[in-house]
Amino acid sequence: MASSRKLSSSDDYAEILNRYDTWLFDCDGVIWSGDDKIAGAGEAVDLLRRQGKRVLFVTNNASRSRKMLKKKFDRLGISASEDEIVSSAFAAAGYLKDVLKFPADRKVYVMGMEGIEAELDAVGILHCGGTSPEDNQFLPANDYSPLQSEGAIDPSVGAVLCGFDMHMNYAKLCKAFKHLTREGAQGPVLAGEQGGGCHFLLTNDDKVVPALGEPWPGSGSLATPLIAATKREPIIVGKPHAPMLDMVKSLYQIDEKRSIFVGDNLHTDILFAKDGNIDSLLVLTGVTTERDCQEEGIWPSYIIQGISALTSVERGHEAASGSGDQAARLASL
Repeated sequence: MASSRKLSSSDDYAEILNRYDTWLFDCDGVIWSGDDKIAGAGEAVDLLRRQGKRVLFVTNNASRSRKMLKKKFDRLGISASEDEIVSSAFAAAGYLKDVLKFPADRKVYVMGMEGIEAELDAVGILHCGGTSPEDNQFLPANDYSPLQSEGAIDPSVGAVLCGFDMHMNYAKLCKAFKHLTREGAQGPVLAGEQGGGCHFLLTNDDKVVPALGEPWPGSGSLATPLIAATKREPIIVGKPHAPMLDMVKSLYQIDEKRSIFVGDNLHTDILFAKDGNIDSLLVLTGVTTERDCQEEGIWPSYIIQGISALTSVERGHEAASGSGDQAARLASL
C-alpha cells in the first residue's frame, strides 16, 4: 500500500533541504490562510533563500493579479518578487493570448474579480463583465427583460473566463450562458466577427478554498451551475491541469529531480506535482488531513505539519554551535 514519509525531526528537514534546489509553494493554506499569514511561513521562506534555494509561488488564486499578490506578500512581511509568482489568472490570460491566439478585436466575458481583469489588461485582451457595475446588479424577481434589452448580450465576446467571484449573481450566469450556447458557439473564434465561436475557460476547479482556518466554496464550485446548464466542458487552466504546468516549466526551466512542490490540497497541489514528475510535500495547515490521503488514495512524497518546521534546522545548528562554544570555553579553563 502506498504511503508518505512523515517528517518530524531536524535531521529529516535538513535532508530535504539538501535534496532540493527549487521550492515551489502553493499560497492558500501554506503561506497564508485568508488574509492572515500562517505562523512561521515567512521565516521558512527566508531560510530557503539564505540557503541559496530558488523559491516560486504557484497559486490557483485568481481573485488577485500577480501585482496584487505581491502587495499581499509585502503586507504580510514575506519576501517575494512579482516574477516569482504564477497565478491561475496570469496563466489563463497567457493561455488565451499565446495558445488560443485570441483575436485582438474580440472580448472575454469575465465571471470573476479584479485579478483576472488586471491580467487580461496586461496582455492586451479586451474584456467585459467582471467588476463592471452593470454586471453586479441583481435582476428583478422573475424578470428576464433586462437581459433582452439592446446591448445586454455583447456579440463581440469570444470567450467566457470563470474564476473566483465573491459577487457572483444570476445576471452574470445568464450572460455567460447565452455566450456559450449561441449558434456556432463551439466553432472557431474569428477576428472581425460578431457572435460565432466562444471559448470556455475556468481559471481553476478548486471545489473549496481555505480561509480563517475553514474550507469555503471555491472557483470549481461556483462554475458548476454554468457547466451543468451549457453541457460544455471548460478548458481548466490552473493546478493540476496541463496549462499551468506547461507555463511553470516554460517560464522557469526547472530541474524536475531537484524540485519539490509544497501544498495543502491533494487534488490540486499533490496531483500537480505528480503530473509534473516533481516530488511533493503536503502541509497540514490547509484543507487536507493525513486521513484524507488514505481515503483518497493520493500520497505526497512527504508530509509535514507546516513549513515553519523547516526553521528548526537552523535553530538546531545554533544550539549545537552554542554548545560547542561553551565546551571550548570550559576546556580552556
